[in-house]
Amino acid sequence: MRLKKFNIEYGKTIFKSFSDVSRIRILNILSKKKEVSISDLEMILNFTQTKTSRHIYYLKNSGLLNSKNIDQFIFYSLREEALDIIDQIFEFLDKDDQLKKDLDTYDTMFSNRELAKNKIELKTWK
Repeated sequence: MRLKKFNIEYGKTIFKSFSDVSRIRILNILSKKKEVSISDLEMILNFTQTKTSRHIYYLKNSGLLNSKNIDQFIFYSLREEALDIIDQIFEFLDKDDQLKKDLDTYDTMFSNRELAKNKIELKTWK
């Protein structure tokens, strides 16, 4: 469900979420990669577990995030209603070096994870 009416209260929530660099970095990763675990965010952003959890808690209470549990992991994603405006904001920030670096780190982590997964699968078949 996309946002049908943009009102002042919802705008205030989104703009407050963008008032902190740490939350901007988290939102950028979620807008580009769709779904991320909190442990991945900690590693990508080089944050402590406490700092990451505090910002995720804020974003979730603001109504911007969904979460789902898979085994012992919690994965976060942006709520569909917020995607349009958040994507538009990040169109203006797409050349920021820090945000690019965060996405490159995510890609490296994902690539390493896939390589390890394939290596394990090959090893078990031999």
